[in-house]
Amino acid sequence: MRTFIGGHQAVSANDFVELALGTPVELWLGVEGESEEERAARLDAARDILADNPNLPDEVSRVAAEAIEAFAPELFNVIPLVRPAARRSRPRKGAAA
Repeated sequence: MRTFIGGHQAVSANDFVELALGTPVELWLGVEGESEEERAARLDAARDILADNPNLPDEVSRVAAEAIEAFAPELFNVIPLVRPAARRSRPRKGAAA
């Protein structure tokens, strides 16, 4: 089964996320070993994108929830735990010493 988003094929999970978001994942998560200057530039770019697309966090949450529901439905299968019956003290018969 092939997955296409906007005419582009998503081959891996990272492709799917990048195509769904419209930005590379590394922009939001960073890369190992990046310098302070690279980090500052990445965060500036991320702020600009969020300023231009104020609904992006809501859209990302929706996409993530839909992906989890589609590919891992057992995460949403919540089974209530059964509480043990409360112990009732029985009145004792007989005379107290």
